[in-house]
Amino acid sequence: MNVHRPDGLTEAPAATSAAAGDDAVTLASPVASGAPKRSLASRLMVIAAGWIAVLLLGGGFALDRTLTNLVENNFDDQLEYVLTAMLNSAEIGPDGEVFFYRALGDQRFLEPNSGAYWQISGPGHDDFPSRSLWDRALDLRGDHVDMDIHTYDSYQFPTEPLRVVERTVILPDSETRWTFAVAYAREELDADIAEIRSILYWSFAVLGLGLLLLAFLQNRFGLRPLRRVRQAIQDLRTTGANRITDSLPLEVEPLVEEINALLAHSEKQAEEARTHAGNLAHALKTPLTVINNAATAKATDLPDTVIREATTMRRHVDHHLARARAVGRRAIGHARTPVCESADAVQRAIARLYPDVRFDLDGNRGATVAIERQDLDEILGNMIENAAKYGGGSVFVTVDAEPEAAQCVIWVEDDGMGIPEEERTRIFKRGARLDTDKPGTGLGLAIVRDVAEIYGGSVALDESEDLGGLLVRLMLPRAG
Repeated sequence: MNVHRPDGLTEAPAATSAAAGDDAVTLASPVASGAPKRSLASRLMVIAAGWIAVLLLGGGFALDRTLTNLVENNFDDQLEYVLTAMLNSAEIGPDGEVFFYRALGDQRFLEPNSGAYWQISGPGHDDFPSRSLWDRALDLRGDHVDMDIHTYDSYQFPTEPLRVVERTVILPDSETRWTFAVAYAREELDADIAEIRSILYWSFAVLGLGLLLLAFLQNRFGLRPLRRVRQAIQDLRTTGANRITDSLPLEVEPLVEEINALLAHSEKQAEEARTHAGNLAHALKTPLTVINNAATAKATDLPDTVIREATTMRRHVDHHLARARAVGRRAIGHARTPVCESADAVQRAIARLYPDVRFDLDGNRGATVAIERQDLDEILGNMIENAAKYGGGSVFVTVDAEPEAAQCVIWVEDDGMGIPEEERTRIFKRGARLDTDKPGTGLGLAIVRDVAEIYGGSVALDESEDLGGLLVRLMLPRAG
C-alpha cells in the first residue's frame, strides 16, 4: 500500500520498506552450508607444487639428456680413437689384403668375447676380424660412400648390445673401399647412464621435497599476519576493543585500515541511530505528557489536544523516518542519480497540485549526484513544493548552477516574499513555519538539510536576484 504525500509524490510506508529490505538481504546472503570453503594456504600450496613439478620434470629431462649425451659422446670418442689407430696402423700386403704393421694397444681385442671388437671388410675380400670375435663376425652397414665416421647401436648379438663406429676408406696401393669398424659392448655405457639417472632421480626427489617444505613454511609463516588479523577481529567481539592496533606487515596494513574504517563507519551509524532514537523519544515525550495530563484531568478540550499533539508527534516521526531511510540507503553503496530526471519527475507531480504555477528547468542536463534517487526526489520535492506554495507563481530550477564548484549546486528560486535574513537559520528547525495560513508541517527544509548532510552535502538560503524571492542553494556531491 502506498501513501500519497501532499506534494503529489508517492512513497512506501516505512514498515513495508523495512520488510522489503530484510527480504532483499535474506535473498542476497549466501547459504553458508552450501558454499564451498576454500583455503588460501592450500591454493598457494597447489600452485607451488604444480610449478615445482613442472620445473623439476622439465629440468630433470633436460639435464638427463645433456649428461647422457656427454657420456655417449665420451664413449664414442674412445671408439673413434681406436678407429683412428686402426687406420694409422693398416697397410696393404702383397696379396692385396689388409694387415697391421703394429698391434693395437687394447688387450681385450685378443680375448674371445671380451666386449671389445674390430673388423675390416671389403668387397671381394674376406673379413679381417679381431681375435675377440672368435667365430663371429660383425654385420657392418657399409652402405655409405662418404669418408665420414658413422656411429650406431647394433643388436646383432642377442645378449650383447654393441656401440659401433665405422668408416669407409681407400688405402694407398688399393682400389678397394675398405670399411673399418670398432665395436664395444654397451654394458659399461648403459651402467654409467643408469647411475647418472639414479643420482638425478634421488637428487631431484630430495630437491622437490625441500622446495615443497619451503613452500609450506613460507605459507605457514607468510600467512601468519592474516591469522593475527582474524584473532584481532575475534578480540573485537570478546574484549570490547573497537580498533585493530597490532603492528602488522605493510601488505596487510591496507586491509587493517579498511577494517578500522568500517568499524568507525559502523560506530558512526550506531551513534546516529542512538541520537535519532534519543531525539525522537525526547520529541515524543512532551506531547505524550500533555495528552496524559489532559486525559487525567478529564479536560474538556481533550479531543483537540489529542489531535494537536498527535499531529506534532507525526511530524517528529516523519522527520526521523526520513533521516533513517536516507542513512540506510547511504550505507548500501555509492549511487548515481541524474538530477534533471529527478527534477522533471518532481515538477510534473507538483504541477498537478499547483496548476497556476509556472515551472522552468535549466542547466546541465548531464549532471549526476552521488545520492539515491528516492532521497533526491524527496529533497527536490520539498524545495520545489515550498517554492510553488509560498512563491508568487513562478519557480525556476537551475541544475549545476556553479559548474566550477566541487559539488553540484542546484538553485530553486521563486518570486515570493522571500525570507528575512534573521529568520533563515530558524526556518531549518523542525516545525518552524513563517506562514501559518497555508497547510504544512514545517518539516520540509529540515528534511532537506538533514538528508543532504547525510550524503555530505549542504543547503543554504539566499535572495534570488532574478525573481526577487527566495533562493534555496542545494549542494550535493558529484557522482564519480
